[in-house]
Amino acid sequence: MNYAVAIDTLKQADPILAEVIEQVGECRLNQVQQTGDLLSSLCRSIIYQQLSGKAATAIHQRFLQLYTVLTPSDILNTPDDVLREVGISRPKISYLKDLAERFDKLPTIDDLLLMDDENIIKTLTEVKGIGRWTVQMLLMFRLHRWDVLPVDDLGIRNAIHRLYSLPELPNKLTVEQLGENWKPYRTIACWYLWSSLSITKSEKL
Repeated sequence: MNYAVAIDTLKQADPILAEVIEQVGECRLNQVQQTGDLLSSLCRSIIYQQLSGKAATAIHQRFLQLYTVLTPSDILNTPDDVLREVGISRPKISYLKDLAERFDKLPTIDDLLLMDDENIIKTLTEVKGIGRWTVQMLLMFRLHRWDVLPVDDLGIRNAIHRLYSLPELPNKLTVEQLGENWKPYRTIACWYLWSSLSITKSEKL
């Protein structure tokens, strides 16, 4: 994946982000892109909600080990206690089962590829427990959309707070306004913001 044009555009548009790009180095967004059908992708997104990456990965792996092939009927037929045993909370169990019940009426990945971002968000947020952030993660990491800005993401807000020396965590409007500088490559900008969180204060430029 060639991010050269996106990176040059971002560096010219935002001097602070340019410093982050120089320090983080090569964009490796393509290395964390996902594959699989919509059911697998949305189940993963639900499980990852409000958890650290390490904890979410462990729970997700235990969840997948319950099934030979993940299907809506398999999820519906799995007792709640079994899902609890692999670490899934009761609210998330209800989200996964609502997704399974509705799944046959949802678009396929191929259908989603032909839709614009806002229509995808509107369609998928009808499922219980799937909010705007969850669909934005799907847009970024499964549908490979390059201009997504999850304004409610705590990691993005923390990175902006730190890098731009703001007195407090930025609100949605502040993130949106700053993100105007990053169009049409806001997904790539977000990847660098997330990556900047692993840079210690002593290493900060």
